Amino acid sequence: MIPLSLYIHLPWCVRKCPYCDFNSHAVGDKLQEQRYVAALLADLESDLPRTWGRRILSIFIGGGTPSLFSPEALDTLLSGLRARLPITANCEITMEANPGTVEQGRFNAYRETGINRLSLGIQSFNDLHLKALGRIHDASEAHRAIETAQKAGFENFNLDIMFGLPGQSITEGLSDLEAALKHQPAHLSWYQLTLEPNTYFHVHPPTLPDEETIDLLFSQGQDRLAAQGFEQYEVSAYAQHGKQCQHNLNYWEFGDYIGIGAGAHAKLTSPADFGIERFQRIRDPEQYMQATIEGSAISQQHHVKQADRTFEFMLNALRLSHGFSQQLFSERTGLEFSHIETRVSELADMGLISIE
Repeated sequence: MIPLSLYIHLPWCVRKCPYCDFNSHAVGDKLQEQRYVAALLADLESDLPRTWGRRILSIFIGGGTPSLFSPEALDTLLSGLRARLPITANCEITMEANPGTVEQGRFNAYRETGINRLSLGIQSFNDLHLKALGRIHDASEAHRAIETAQKAGFENFNLDIMFGLPGQSITEGLSDLEAALKHQPAHLSWYQLTLEPNTYFHVHPPTLPDEETIDLLFSQGQDRLAAQGFEQYEVSAYAQHGKQCQHNLNYWEFGDYIGIGAGAHAKLTSPADFGIERFQRIRDPEQYMQATIEGSAISQQHHVKQADRTFEFMLNALRLSHGFSQQLFSERTGLEFSHIETRVSELADMGLISIE
């Protein structure tokens, strides 16, 4: 059976960051917690026939800024999930949090709901760079949020850190990394700022460091991470031994996932005929909530053709440093390895793939 995860999208933020291309919206005057949680559970129920009897190995609550939601709302949500889904005893339950929206009491309460992993959107420990990125927190709040999470019992946490920021020097980039490492996180997402379409930065691009600066910062940063025991197991993901993000690993190994919430994506494989379907929910939160009442919030659905499965598998699996096995390819695509064997050999002869 292909592993199954659950992604939950909470689409509101205090304000939209200029680099962000996620489906997120400024919260405005009032956060419609109860109505949105009810919509999420109704949305999930519409998907249950597609996943009947399958167990959930990981849950990821992303956004937006999920930590805008109260612990009471998230407790209602997670209780509703447990009543509707078989969830593994050691299920990894991650929530994204913004350092500007949390305090000790909330972290304690989030822990009590069953959330056992946090992903903190730090981005930088430099106040000038945080201001340039449009973040609502400063460096002192970032440090305080991490310490607060640790006091609440979150030993398994990720820190999101960017490099290649407007006007950032190599020294400043490495200083951000060192500041993160002092908190001894289990996991780091360390990635380069990119100017994505449909963002403020794409329309009004800031001046970014040149490629030589970026290259030196990246290589020196990787050396420091390795010296601290972090394994780079994916393009921008680094973890201490045994602390890889199980939810993201399932994506990269072409596993299945339910996606609920405004704009959420899903991938589900039929055990009967190995048909792979992809789904997307309605992006607008208000329209999404109304659609769940009317029966279905799915805006797009398409069948992944056999000819596309190899590309989609490789797009994900080749992000991983450990690559993929012949068995994994067959299990996740439903295709024999002979389907790609000639091409893999050609790429090996070109020095682009190694076969062990």
